[in-house]
Amino acid sequence: MRSMASSSSSKGIAAIVGVGPNLGRSIARKFAHEGYVVAILARDLGRLSRFADEIAREEKAQVFAIRIDCSDSRSIREAFEGVLSLGFVEVLVYNAYQPVPWHPSNFSDLRVDSFEKSLAVSTVGAFHCAQQVLPGMVERGRGTILFTGCSASLKGIAGFSELCCGKFALRALSQCLAREFQPVGVHVAHIIIDGVVGPPRLASSHALIAFWLIHSNQILSSRDLFCPFRALKKAAFMCCVFHGYGIIQRFSITRLFSTYILIVELEIEETSSVCLLG
Repeated sequence: MRSMASSSSSKGIAAIVGVGPNLGRSIARKFAHEGYVVAILARDLGRLSRFADEIAREEKAQVFAIRIDCSDSRSIREAFEGVLSLGFVEVLVYNAYQPVPWHPSNFSDLRVDSFEKSLAVSTVGAFHCAQQVLPGMVERGRGTILFTGCSASLKGIAGFSELCCGKFALRALSQCLAREFQPVGVHVAHIIIDGVVGPPRLASSHALIAFWLIHSNQILSSRDLFCPFRALKKAAFMCCVFHGYGIIQRFSITRLFSTYILIVELEIEETSSVCLLG
């Protein structure tokens, strides 16, 4: 872990949990580019440190690499002691997941410990991370928590029980937190990428846009890519769904009760592939 001296950034800290070579790294880079001090967290500290050095050098920003095991509550507490020592965590992005095989698994062959590990990383880890940052957000009356979902967040997929159950539960957790903490100024959103995350450059230019704009109180529009959409901060819950992957074609937004749903349609039509995030 790099120096843990307190940060003087007026924007607070952006903590990105579950940083791999694709989406997680791209989200961290975006927040660093926008002037945030960034803490990136994952299990592989060696790789994480290389990402931190790369982003810090290219964006001229402060980036801290901190090891975390999202299946272990003690590891989460210790990791966030380091994060919180940097200052107020204004943004939490939870992008962690337990890797699963691309091919379906027979339900009768699933091991209980594997099933529990998937639930622990996808949902219980998100629970613990949110508990670490919410007191500070509530005290200041501001903050953003963004959870990453995938195809398995919306529909059960034969052969992927362990992934789907964890992602279903994460969606429920995000909705509960949104409705509880929205009245005190904390914005919670669940961003579902219903497709495949591409290479870093593609993820950087497309999928991560929703993470930044939802936090920064803006929304994508087919006429103007950076059109203000103030109602999002007032909504009890925000869900963003990506269909396919590739070049952005069009956007639409709909409202279902108190939930705003942003649908982003990309060049390639909807895919049934399970989305593995990194």
